[in-house]
Amino acid sequence: MLIESRPATDPEIDALVTAQQRELRTADGGLDGQATVTHDDIRYLAVVVGGRAVACGGIQALDAGAGEVKRMYVRPAYRGRGIARQLLTALEELACQHGYGEVRLETGTYLPAAIALYTSSGYEPIPVYGEYVANPYSVCFAKRLRVPA
Repeated sequence: MLIESRPATDPEIDALVTAQQRELRTADGGLDGQATVTHDDIRYLAVVVGGRAVACGGIQALDAGAGEVKRMYVRPAYRGRGIARQLLTALEELACQHGYGEVRLETGTYLPAAIALYTSSGYEPIPVYGEYVANPYSVCFAKRLRVPA
C-alpha cells in the first residue's frame, strides 16, 4: 500500500469522488437531497494498492490555522483493512505540513462507521459550521494537531 499526493484533476481521484457521491446519495436515503460541492483547491492523497487508487481524502484550507478533511472514501472492496485510519493519519500529517493546528470535518448522521472512525481517532464533536449549518443530517468534528515548531 502506498499513500501519495494527487492533483484534484487526477482521473482516479475524480472516479473515487464520483463513487463517494453516488454512495452518499444512496446512504442518506434522500434525506440530504444534495451532493456536496466539489472544490478544486483540495490537496488530495490517494491510497494505491496494486497500482490502483482505492481510497482518497483531502485537506482544504478553512483559515490560516485550520484545514478541513474532505472526500474521505475507501472503495467497498477495500474496507475493513485499516486503510481509512492510515489515510486519516496521513491527512493529519499533511495538515501539519501546511501549518494547520486544527482539522475539522463534516459527516452524516447516517454514517455510523465514519463517526466511529473519527471519534476513535481523537476527533471531538463541534457545532455544525459553514456550508453544513442548514443540513440537519450533518455532524461536525475537530481535532487539535501538534504542529512542528
